[in-house]
Amino acid sequence: MYRYKNLAPEKQRELLHHRRICGLPLHEPPHFADGIRTYHIAAACYEHRHVLNTSARRTDFAETLMASLEAIDGPELFAWAILPNHYHLLIRCNLDQLRPALGKLHNRTATRWNREDGTPGRKVWFRFTDRFMRSDRHFMATVNYIHANPVHHGYVESATDWPWSSLHQWLEQYGREKLVALWHAYPVLDMGKGWDE
Repeated sequence: MYRYKNLAPEKQRELLHHRRICGLPLHEPPHFADGIRTYHIAAACYEHRHVLNTSARRTDFAETLMASLEAIDGPELFAWAILPNHYHLLIRCNLDQLRPALGKLHNRTATRWNREDGTPGRKVWFRFTDRFMRSDRHFMATVNYIHANPVHHGYVESATDWPWSSLHQWLEQYGREKLVALWHAYPVLDMGKGWDE
């Protein structure tokens, strides 16, 4: 929906009409909860602004995010990465429990950062998107995508140089050789094209 404001008024009306007919929310991503499933969650700062713009803020957000997830009944976090303007999770959970937890997390962090930055009322987060995993291949390609995201966005040349990611835990558990093999076996291809830019 970021592109919505750049559309001509006629195209905006067509898009909203289509979303009404399909029963989708007009100005936010739809969420289709279906019990406990494995989801790729992506949440971006509003207009992809770099609000998580310091190492300390990313570290604090990682800790706050993990504490928020631990407060939910039974989630299993497989992969994650936090960048200056968005984050990714690969998590098995009940989306109906995750949604309010992320809402509270976003509200708390937005309030704190706006106080720190002297920007009261600034919109920090633009909700989140979810996509459930359809196969083992989809799952592993998503793991690779999440871990490669800091390189994809040009923050580092090697994913191992980005400390705000679960890649380091995967390396410790499986070793570099196994992860390289998984990278070749489950390529990212064009995942994220058009929405993670």
